[in-house]
Amino acid sequence: MAVPFDQMEGVIWFDGKLIAGPEAKIHVLTHGLHYASAVFEGERAYDGEIYKCSEHSERLKHSAAVLDFEIPLSVAEIDAAKRLVLEKNEQKNAYVRPIAWRGSEQLGVSAQNNKIHLAIATWEWPSYFDPAQRLKGIRLDLAEYRRPDPRTAPCFAKAAGLYMICTISKHRAERRGYADAMMLDWQGRVAECTGANMLFVRDAKIHTPIADCFLDGITRRSVIELAKRRGIEVIERRIMPEELSNFSECFITGTAAEVTAVSQIGQWQFNPGGITKQLMDDYSAEVLPRGRAAAA
Repeated sequence: MAVPFDQMEGVIWFDGKLIAGPEAKIHVLTHGLHYASAVFEGERAYDGEIYKCSEHSERLKHSAAVLDFEIPLSVAEIDAAKRLVLEKNEQKNAYVRPIAWRGSEQLGVSAQNNKIHLAIATWEWPSYFDPAQRLKGIRLDLAEYRRPDPRTAPCFAKAAGLYMICTISKHRAERRGYADAMMLDWQGRVAECTGANMLFVRDAKIHTPIADCFLDGITRRSVIELAKRRGIEVIERRIMPEELSNFSECFITGTAAEVTAVSQIGQWQFNPGGITKQLMDDYSAEVLPRGRAAAA
Protein backbone atom coordinates (compact mmCIF):
# COMPACT_ATOMS: atom_id res chain seq x y z
CA MET A 1 0.00 0.00 0.00
CA ALA A 2 1.30 3.47 -0.90
CA VAL A 3 2.21 5.86 1.89
CA PRO A 4 -0.64 8.37 2.47
CA PHE A 5 0.25 11.88 1.38
CA ASP A 6 -0.01 13.23 4.92
CA GLN A 7 2.66 10.77 6.03
CA MET A 8 5.19 11.20 3.24
CA GLU A 9 8.78 11.81 4.23
CA GLY A 10 10.58 14.92 3.09
CA VAL A 11 9.87 18.60 3.49
CA ILE A 12 7.14 20.98 2.37
CA TRP A 13 7.61 24.71 1.86
CA PHE A 14 4.89 26.33 3.98
CA ASP A 15 4.59 30.13 4.15
CA GLY A 16 8.31 30.63 3.76
CA LYS A 17 9.55 27.81 5.98
CA LEU A 18 10.60 24.25 5.25
CA ILE A 19 8.78 21.86 7.55
CA ALA A 20 8.50 18.08 7.76
CA GLY A 21 5.74 16.79 5.48
CA PRO A 22 3.60 15.24 8.27
CA GLU A 23 3.68 18.59 10.14
CA ALA A 24 2.15 20.58 7.27
CA LYS A 25 -1.33 21.09 8.70
CA ILE A 26 -4.14 23.64 8.45
CA HIS A 27 -7.15 24.27 10.67
CA VAL A 28 -10.45 22.54 9.92
CA LEU A 29 -12.16 25.95 9.72
CA THR A 30 -9.95 27.19 6.90
CA HIS A 31 -11.83 29.17 4.26
CA GLY A 32 -10.12 27.30 1.43
CA LEU A 33 -11.61 24.03 2.68
CA HIS A 34 -15.17 25.28 3.19
CA TYR A 35 -15.53 27.66 0.24
CA ALA A 36 -12.95 26.31 -2.24
CA SER A 37 -10.96 29.55 -2.20
CA ALA A 38 -7.81 27.73 -3.29
CA VAL A 39 -5.75 27.59 -6.46
CA PHE A 40 -2.98 25.21 -7.39
CA GLU A 41 -0.59 24.02 -10.07
CA GLY A 42 0.58 20.63 -11.27
CA GLU A 43 4.18 20.58 -12.53
CA ARG A 44 6.87 18.04 -13.29
CA ALA A 45 10.59 18.07 -12.73
CA TYR A 46 12.64 16.13 -15.24
CA ASP A 47 16.26 15.41 -14.44
CA GLY A 48 16.16 18.05 -11.71
CA GLU A 49 14.60 20.84 -13.78
CA ILE A 50 10.96 21.94 -13.51
CA TYR A 51 9.42 22.12 -16.97
CA LYS A 52 7.93 25.56 -17.74
CA CYS A 53 8.56 26.54 -14.13
CA SER A 54 7.87 30.28 -14.44
CA GLU A 55 4.84 29.78 -16.69
CA HIS A 56 3.26 27.67 -13.97
CA SER A 57 4.08 30.27 -11.30
CA GLU A 58 2.58 33.01 -13.46
CA ARG A 59 -0.59 30.98 -13.93
CA LEU A 60 -0.78 30.32 -10.19
CA LYS A 61 -0.70 34.06 -9.48
CA HIS A 62 -3.23 34.71 -12.25
CA SER A 63 -5.58 32.04 -10.85
CA ALA A 64 -5.38 33.67 -7.43
CA ALA A 65 -6.19 37.07 -8.94
CA VAL A 66 -9.25 35.58 -10.65
CA LEU A 67 -10.39 34.32 -7.22
CA ASP A 68 -9.83 37.85 -5.85
CA PHE A 69 -6.73 37.32 -3.78
CA GLU A 70 -3.03 38.01 -4.21
CA ILE A 71 -0.23 35.57 -3.45
CA PRO A 72 2.33 37.63 -1.50
CA LEU A 73 5.33 36.41 -3.49
CA SER A 74 6.74 37.20 -6.91
CA VAL A 75 7.03 34.66 -9.70
CA ALA A 76 10.79 34.50 -9.10
CA GLU A 77 10.27 33.84 -5.39
CA ILE A 78 7.77 31.04 -6.09
CA ASP A 79 10.18 29.53 -8.63
CA ALA A 80 13.00 29.59 -6.08
CA ALA A 81 10.83 27.98 -3.40
CA LYS A 82 9.85 25.13 -5.74
CA ARG A 83 13.47 24.45 -6.62
CA LEU A 84 14.44 24.54 -2.95
CA VAL A 85 11.90 21.85 -2.06
CA LEU A 86 13.15 19.63 -4.89
CA GLU A 87 16.73 20.10 -3.70
CA LYS A 88 15.96 19.40 -0.04
CA ASN A 89 13.90 16.32 -0.95
CA GLU A 90 16.73 15.13 -3.21
CA GLN A 91 14.35 14.49 -6.10
CA LYS A 92 15.28 14.69 -9.76
CA ASN A 93 12.11 13.36 -11.42
CA ALA A 94 9.13 14.47 -9.42
CA TYR A 95 5.71 16.03 -9.36
CA VAL A 96 5.54 19.58 -8.00
CA ARG A 97 2.37 20.90 -6.34
CA PRO A 98 2.13 24.56 -5.25
CA ILE A 99 -1.19 25.50 -3.64
CA ALA A 100 -2.44 28.84 -2.32
CA TRP A 101 -5.54 29.39 -0.20
CA ARG A 102 -7.43 31.71 2.12
CA GLY A 103 -6.89 31.04 5.82
CA SER A 104 -9.17 30.86 8.85
CA GLU A 105 -9.49 34.48 10.06
CA GLN A 106 -13.05 34.68 8.72
CA LEU A 107 -15.42 31.86 7.83
CA GLY A 108 -18.23 33.02 5.60
CA VAL A 109 -18.75 33.82 1.97
CA SER A 110 -16.88 37.08 2.47
CA ALA A 111 -13.28 36.64 3.60
CA GLN A 112 -11.45 39.70 2.33
CA ASN A 113 -9.22 39.96 5.40
CA ASN A 114 -8.09 36.34 5.51
CA LYS A 115 -4.39 35.60 5.32
CA ILE A 116 -3.21 34.08 2.05
CA HIS A 117 -1.11 30.97 2.48
CA LEU A 118 1.18 29.18 0.04
CA ALA A 119 2.57 25.67 0.32
CA ILE A 120 4.74 23.68 -2.09
CA ALA A 121 5.14 19.90 -2.00
CA THR A 122 7.04 17.51 -4.25
CA TRP A 123 6.96 13.75 -4.60
CA GLU A 124 8.23 11.02 -6.87
CA TRP A 125 5.45 10.19 -9.30
CA PRO A 126 5.61 8.07 -12.45
CA SER A 127 3.37 8.48 -15.49
CA TYR A 128 -0.29 9.15 -14.63
CA PHE A 129 -1.40 6.21 -16.78
CA ASP A 130 0.19 2.78 -17.16
CA PRO A 131 3.20 3.34 -19.48
CA ALA A 132 2.22 0.28 -21.54
CA GLN A 133 -1.13 1.94 -22.22
CA ARG A 134 0.20 5.34 -23.25
CA LEU A 135 0.76 4.38 -26.89
CA LYS A 136 -1.67 1.49 -26.99
CA GLY A 137 -4.33 3.99 -25.98
CA ILE A 138 -6.55 4.49 -22.95
CA ARG A 139 -10.33 4.17 -22.97
CA LEU A 140 -12.53 7.14 -22.10
CA ASP A 141 -16.10 7.19 -20.87
CA LEU A 142 -18.50 10.08 -21.50
CA ALA A 143 -18.85 12.31 -18.44
CA GLU A 144 -22.28 13.13 -17.09
CA TYR A 145 -21.25 16.62 -15.99
CA ARG A 146 -20.27 19.36 -18.42
CA ARG A 147 -17.75 22.18 -18.27
CA PRO A 148 -19.68 25.29 -17.20
CA ASP A 149 -20.46 28.40 -19.17
CA PRO A 150 -17.55 30.83 -18.51
CA ARG A 151 -20.14 33.36 -17.39
CA THR A 152 -21.04 31.09 -14.45
CA ALA A 153 -17.62 30.01 -13.11
CA PRO A 154 -13.98 31.23 -13.11
CA CYS A 155 -13.02 28.79 -15.87
CA PHE A 156 -9.63 30.31 -16.58
CA ALA A 157 -8.33 29.79 -13.05
CA LYS A 158 -6.84 26.50 -11.94
CA ALA A 159 -9.17 26.62 -8.97
CA ALA A 160 -9.84 23.76 -6.58
CA GLY A 161 -13.63 24.07 -6.76
CA LEU A 162 -13.74 23.51 -10.51
CA TYR A 163 -12.37 19.99 -10.05
CA MET A 164 -15.34 18.73 -8.05
CA ILE A 165 -17.19 17.57 -11.19
CA CYS A 166 -13.93 16.14 -12.54
CA THR A 167 -13.50 13.87 -9.53
CA ILE A 168 -17.12 12.73 -9.76
CA SER A 169 -16.76 12.03 -13.49
CA LYS A 170 -13.45 10.18 -13.17
CA HIS A 171 -14.75 8.02 -10.32
CA ARG A 172 -17.77 7.06 -12.42
CA ALA A 173 -15.56 6.26 -15.41
CA GLU A 174 -13.22 4.09 -13.37
CA ARG A 175 -16.12 2.16 -11.87
CA ARG A 176 -17.27 1.42 -15.43
CA GLY A 177 -13.83 0.15 -16.46
CA TYR A 178 -12.49 3.26 -18.21
CA ALA A 179 -9.33 5.23 -17.46
CA ASP A 180 -10.96 8.66 -17.64
CA ALA A 181 -13.90 10.54 -19.13
CA MET A 182 -14.44 13.08 -21.89
CA MET A 183 -16.38 16.16 -20.79
CA LEU A 184 -18.54 18.26 -23.06
CA ASP A 185 -19.03 21.97 -22.58
CA TRP A 186 -22.28 23.60 -21.53
CA GLN A 187 -23.46 23.65 -25.16
CA GLY A 188 -22.74 19.97 -25.81
CA ARG A 189 -19.45 20.42 -27.67
CA VAL A 190 -16.28 18.44 -27.00
CA ALA A 191 -14.26 20.13 -24.24
CA GLU A 192 -11.60 18.13 -22.38
CA CYS A 193 -10.95 15.18 -20.09
CA THR A 194 -11.24 15.49 -16.32
CA GLY A 195 -7.63 16.66 -16.05
CA ALA A 196 -6.19 16.87 -19.56
CA ASN A 197 -6.77 18.57 -22.91
CA MET A 198 -7.85 16.64 -26.01
CA LEU A 199 -6.50 16.64 -29.56
CA PHE A 200 -7.69 14.69 -32.62
CA VAL A 201 -6.11 13.78 -35.97
CA ARG A 202 -7.75 13.71 -39.40
CA ASP A 203 -5.98 13.78 -42.78
CA ALA A 204 -2.62 14.47 -41.08
CA LYS A 205 -4.01 17.60 -39.39
CA ILE A 206 -4.65 18.13 -35.68
CA HIS A 207 -8.04 19.41 -34.52
CA THR A 208 -8.55 20.56 -30.93
CA PRO A 209 -11.40 22.32 -29.11
CA ILE A 210 -11.16 26.06 -28.50
CA ALA A 211 -10.18 26.54 -24.85
CA ASP A 212 -12.87 29.04 -23.95
CA CYS A 213 -14.45 27.29 -20.94
CA PHE A 214 -11.49 25.29 -19.66
CA LEU A 215 -7.75 25.78 -19.18
CA ASP A 216 -5.55 26.19 -22.23
CA GLY A 217 -3.04 23.82 -20.70
CA ILE A 218 0.67 24.56 -20.63
CA THR A 219 1.35 21.06 -21.96
CA ARG A 220 -1.30 21.59 -24.65
CA ARG A 221 0.46 24.75 -25.81
CA SER A 222 3.82 22.99 -25.80
CA VAL A 223 2.53 20.09 -27.90
CA ILE A 224 0.83 22.45 -30.37
CA GLU A 225 4.15 24.25 -30.80
CA LEU A 226 5.96 20.93 -31.30
CA ALA A 227 3.41 19.94 -33.94
CA LYS A 228 3.89 23.22 -35.80
CA ARG A 229 7.66 22.70 -35.76
CA ARG A 230 6.97 19.44 -37.61
CA GLY A 231 4.86 21.29 -40.16
CA ILE A 232 1.64 19.73 -38.85
CA GLU A 233 -1.33 22.04 -39.18
CA VAL A 234 -3.24 22.62 -35.92
CA ILE A 235 -6.86 23.75 -36.15
CA GLU A 236 -8.56 25.07 -33.00
CA ARG A 237 -12.32 24.95 -33.50
CA ARG A 238 -15.67 23.78 -32.17
CA ILE A 239 -15.95 19.99 -32.28
CA MET A 240 -19.25 18.20 -31.89
CA PRO A 241 -19.42 14.62 -30.53
CA GLU A 242 -20.93 13.28 -33.75
CA GLU A 243 -17.72 14.30 -35.56
CA LEU A 244 -15.58 11.87 -33.56
CA SER A 245 -16.14 9.04 -36.04
CA ASN A 246 -14.26 11.13 -38.62
CA PHE A 247 -10.99 11.23 -36.67
CA SER A 248 -8.30 8.55 -37.00
CA GLU A 249 -6.26 9.37 -33.88
CA CYS A 250 -6.91 10.96 -30.51
CA PHE A 251 -4.55 11.88 -27.70
CA ILE A 252 -4.63 13.86 -24.48
CA THR A 253 -2.08 16.24 -22.98
CA GLY A 254 -1.36 17.45 -19.47
CA THR A 255 1.39 17.72 -16.88
CA ALA A 256 0.27 14.44 -15.33
CA ALA A 257 -0.83 12.68 -18.54
CA GLU A 258 2.04 14.13 -20.61
CA VAL A 259 1.07 12.87 -24.11
CA THR A 260 -1.16 9.79 -23.94
CA ALA A 261 -2.94 8.08 -26.82
CA VAL A 262 -6.68 7.34 -26.70
CA SER A 263 -8.10 4.18 -28.28
CA GLN A 264 -11.77 4.64 -27.42
CA ILE A 265 -14.26 7.30 -26.32
CA GLY A 266 -17.60 5.70 -25.61
CA GLN A 267 -18.79 4.26 -28.93
CA TRP A 268 -15.94 5.81 -30.97
CA GLN A 269 -12.71 3.95 -31.76
CA PHE A 270 -9.29 5.37 -32.63
CA ASN A 271 -6.02 3.89 -33.86
CA PRO A 272 -3.01 5.51 -32.19
CA GLY A 273 -0.74 6.29 -35.11
CA GLY A 274 2.21 8.20 -36.46
CA ILE A 275 1.34 11.72 -35.36
CA THR A 276 0.55 10.63 -31.80
CA LYS A 277 3.78 8.62 -31.58
CA GLN A 278 5.83 11.46 -33.06
CA LEU A 279 4.50 14.00 -30.58
CA MET A 280 4.97 11.62 -27.67
CA ASP A 281 8.62 11.29 -28.68
CA ASP A 282 9.01 15.02 -29.33
CA TYR A 283 7.50 15.91 -25.97
CA SER A 284 9.77 13.44 -24.16
CA ALA A 285 12.76 15.06 -25.84
CA GLU A 286 11.46 18.55 -25.08
CA VAL A 287 11.01 18.10 -21.34
CA LEU A 288 14.45 16.66 -20.71
CA PRO A 289 16.96 19.47 -20.05
CA ARG A 290 19.57 17.86 -22.30
CA GLY A 291 16.96 17.58 -25.06
CA ARG A 292 16.15 21.28 -24.84
CA ALA A 293 19.83 22.13 -24.84
CA ALA A 294 20.37 20.03 -27.96
CA ALA A 295 17.45 21.71 -29.71
CA ALA A 296 18.61 25.24 -28.86
